[in-house]
Amino acid sequence: MGDTTDGSSAAQGALEDPREAEQRGFFGRLFGALTPEDEDDDTAGTMLKGALPGLANLRKLRVDDVSIPKAEIAAVPLDVARDELVRVFRESGFSRLPVYLDTLDRPLGMLHLKDLALTYGFNGNSHDIDLEPLLRPVLFVPPSMPLAVLLQKMQSERRHMALVIDEFGGVDGLLTIEDLVEQVVGEIEDEHDTDEEAPFTQERPGIWLAEARTPLEEFESEIGMKLAEAEDTEEVDTLGGLVFMLAERVPARSEVIDHPDGVSFEVIDADARRIKRLRVRLPSAQAAS
Repeated sequence: MGDTTDGSSAAQGALEDPREAEQRGFFGRLFGALTPEDEDDDTAGTMLKGALPGLANLRKLRVDDVSIPKAEIAAVPLDVARDELVRVFRESGFSRLPVYLDTLDRPLGMLHLKDLALTYGFNGNSHDIDLEPLLRPVLFVPPSMPLAVLLQKMQSERRHMALVIDEFGGVDGLLTIEDLVEQVVGEIEDEHDTDEEAPFTQERPGIWLAEARTPLEEFESEIGMKLAEAEDTEEVDTLGGLVFMLAERVPARSEVIDHPDGVSFEVIDADARRIKRLRVRLPSAQAAS
């Protein structure tokens, strides 16, 4: 009798498992893979590697490893004018924007482009807008939170955006649920995504135009010169970071910062907080001029 009952239960479980897996969906299967039962850590790691190439990233990476830095967050104040709001949506290409009071360190929530359009119409005739009723909540998370924990929290609370909060309560970064999924399956592109331009281009022999975000090692390989000592590479990994280290401050637009090896960096674009674009002149170009 006991054997029959056990067999029936097993058969019933076998029938229910596929339906339960389907109901859990993609995120449910992710969480199941992240918390395998009756397996030691080595076996669990093997299972993760076999499931999806980047699934182990959710266990080993933290929020601050993948979050967008504060300086790059596209956000708007609560009292933003309609035309400015439309401009930020258009230029950023995002469908969700954080909304703040006075400064980004006082976030109020998230505005979805769909909510704005459905409330005020798609033709943009209304000049008076009130964003407060349209705001959706966001998660506030510490930089040390593991990605797997954050992904589960986002899924259970139905939140698509999280703001990273530092020890003083200020905003330090931002993540979306898409950022987390991309750690598992790779880059996700939609119909609005375009190929990013190369971070640097050769203007003429010996002279380069470069984004401050250009990876330092990549640029060094291109020009055939080492611009940072081995001990410095632990501190900086972009051209902008190198120039900041050389100047010991954020240089102003049009300022020229000289490298000890004869390379000069002209700041083409910058604001009070960061460098954006540079013109790099190699010693050969300076000698020719």
